[in-house]
Amino acid sequence: MRFRSQDSHVIRRRHFLNQLIAAGILPIRAFAGLSRVADFPPTRVITKGPRHHWFGYYDKLQFDPSGRFVLGMQVPFEHRSPTKDDVIEIGMVDLHDNDQWIPLGQSAAWNWQQGCMLQWLPGSQSTVLWNDRGNDGYICHLLDVQTKEHRTIPSPIYSVSPDGRTAVTPDFRRIADVRPGYGYTGLPDPYADDLAPHETGIFRVDLQTGHSELIISVAQIAALGEIPNAKPGIKHYFNHLLFSPDGSRFIALHRWRYPDGTRLTRMITANPDGTNIRIVIPNGYASHFIWRDSTHILSQSKNYCGNENWGVFLFEDAEAGQVEEIGHGVLDGSGHLTYLPGNEWILNDTYPKGPERLQTPHLFRVSTGQRIDLGHFHLPEVYTGEWRIDTHPRLSPDGKTVCIDAPHGNEGRQMHLIDISQIIAPE
Repeated sequence: MRFRSQDSHVIRRRHFLNQLIAAGILPIRAFAGLSRVADFPPTRVITKGPRHHWFGYYDKLQFDPSGRFVLGMQVPFEHRSPTKDDVIEIGMVDLHDNDQWIPLGQSAAWNWQQGCMLQWLPGSQSTVLWNDRGNDGYICHLLDVQTKEHRTIPSPIYSVSPDGRTAVTPDFRRIADVRPGYGYTGLPDPYADDLAPHETGIFRVDLQTGHSELIISVAQIAALGEIPNAKPGIKHYFNHLLFSPDGSRFIALHRWRYPDGTRLTRMITANPDGTNIRIVIPNGYASHFIWRDSTHILSQSKNYCGNENWGVFLFEDAEAGQVEEIGHGVLDGSGHLTYLPGNEWILNDTYPKGPERLQTPHLFRVSTGQRIDLGHFHLPEVYTGEWRIDTHPRLSPDGKTVCIDAPHGNEGRQMHLIDISQIIAPE
């Protein structure tokens, strides 16, 4: 893959950060062991203005199996919530053809944080899928980018099984009601007045037939086990689903919102048909996560292993299973986690830190506890709340390239590639 180590945006960013250091505004220790800003790996921007581009969440397949095409979304505005009339363009970047933007379709079902669940279909060489809003509800498009064969199923999706045959999905109407910025606008929640409805929850979707069935209801999960800090008026919902690497289980976050707007979270896992539910993190504190393998989950939580603060913990997929803290004080406890192939390295990032509001994608080597920062990306204060830009680092299939979302000059949010091949190369 071609990287231009002297791209103008890289030079400008390095010059800006070196100026901050020279002026004493930014301490050199902020660079976490990197002796100079120039030590960051080669980075290039692969999209450009005047329209803005991003991909969103970190647990989806953004790169095609060959590593040539990188999916993204394009929008003509920023700094406000989407309305039901705002339509985004779906496309992909050809890394072998001067980063050409190739339009693929459109969506009216999206948000700033997770887009429209755009992703490559697991097990396919050339099929992508994404959510949209149809005449009667939310739908999902499947498009073969080579043959242009297109079909639509009458259900949205969230996480797709490794064999590409099945998906699981929460109710995006309910998420939009209880957590604006993660659901879709345009369709009201028909159960908005019910704190724990029986009629909605997690659905399993057959990607061939489009058939959808409710497998875990909100009422069922609200009645399962002990709800930490249970109070009258708490409103239950599901979000953030992810199949295990072998497809035998999936994770879901069971969340409940209090009348004052705060919320707590339990992590559950279940079989693909919704049976054999396990409450893996029962204490109300669970956030970003990723499967390490089909029996272990890396997740942010707190009040484990003697750490009362938020940290990163490796959980066994079992109730009251073994727990181990990973990277205490080194691996950022608030970022978005991904294992590189082989599980020797963890890819992560940070939210904006310090008065300079720098976001820092980084690698963590499990065997040595070493952290290597991949760059510092300034996030202007205008990017806040629902329309903030998290870098959400995503990995190429060969584990040698990272793609992030970040502002670029005066062109707004754009997608950046970071070459990590030399960092992870065998010694």
